[in-house]
Amino acid sequence: MAPTRRTSARARCPWGDSTALYRAYHDREWGVPVHSDRRWFETLVLDGAQAGLSWRTILEKRRNYRRAFDGFDPRKVARYDARKVRALLADPGIVRNRLKIESAVTNARAFLEVQREFGSFDRFVWGFTGGRTLRNAWRTPKQVPARTAESDAMSAELKKRGFRFVGSTICYAIMQAAGMVNDHLVGCFRHGQVGRPARKQGRRPAARRRSRP
Repeated sequence: MAPTRRTSARARCPWGDSTALYRAYHDREWGVPVHSDRRWFETLVLDGAQAGLSWRTILEKRRNYRRAFDGFDPRKVARYDARKVRALLADPGIVRNRLKIESAVTNARAFLEVQREFGSFDRFVWGFTGGRTLRNAWRTPKQVPARTAESDAMSAELKKRGFRFVGSTICYAIMQAAGMVNDHLVGCFRHGQVGRPARKQGRRPAARRRSRP
């Protein structure tokens, strides 16, 4: 596989040039720093739902997820009861997996606890990269890791706080999508465009502080 793939006048990461849906996501969203707590919660739910599936499947269902999960308002999702979970399990527009649906509710409650402690989830999560985008310089897809020390620390802290479907590989995918790391290949036209410093630098979670030399 070539390091980057070119359509028209633009060279992209190979995965981002495979379908029109991926091109739009790659060009407009992937790697752009996230600072909205609503977007953070959406990212947690969708990346958890993707486990074992293709990201294309989730992107195709994203509009349905936004409808089904009240626009990813964590306060509303945290109040979902067994009746609401049953309704979601009957919704053909989303991935009808009980563990994934129930984890979204559990994660909403844990998300609200983080907001209460740190002021925002955004302030909390950017602490794992020191409040900035980590810029990489990968030339081929094979060089891009599936997990890092930062994603390991993020995963461990989220699990300690009661989050589910937050293994290190999922956390690294979240970090890539939300701009905590810039993993666009150097030959991709987006590499130099994304990854501006985070607007907020919050105090780091305890687990992250202990991981520093």
